[in-house]
Amino acid sequence: MTPALNLSRRTMMLAGGGAAAAVTLAACSSPTDAATVPPSSAPTDSGSAAAASPTEIAKLADIPVGGGLAATLDGQPILLAQPTKGTVVAFSAICTHQGCKVKPAATEFDCPCHQSRYDLATGEVLGGPAPRALDKVTVTVDGDTVLAG
Repeated sequence: MTPALNLSRRTMMLAGGGAAAAVTLAACSSPTDAATVPPSSAPTDSGSAAAASPTEIAKLADIPVGGGLAATLDGQPILLAQPTKGTVVAFSAICTHQGCKVKPAATEFDCPCHQSRYDLATGEVLGGPAPRALDKVTVTVDGDTVLAG
């Protein structure tokens, strides 16, 4: 025979309130931006040894000197910048705060979700809640073409 549980109305109300609070907190903590991408799928420069032939991702002329450009690499959003003429750097476009898609602005990269700001040339955090720099993506310039891989 199993022992009878003595659950009072007060115990049931506390348990129900705690469950409702947990559901509310879980809903508030996940990103809701339509452009959100899970951080685990962000491209990084720690790639595999089995690299394929380089992939063209942009033309050098499309990236303004001192500015940035949004692009994709293997279906993932990336950011390209040309801090000085002929030098191109690239970063994952996934915000390190909650995974929203970061966009190029006039002289930096900005996250529209919570206003994190990143340095165009280094990917370092300039302000906002982002805890760390954007992940680097390795690119090279071959003539007038920007290549990855």
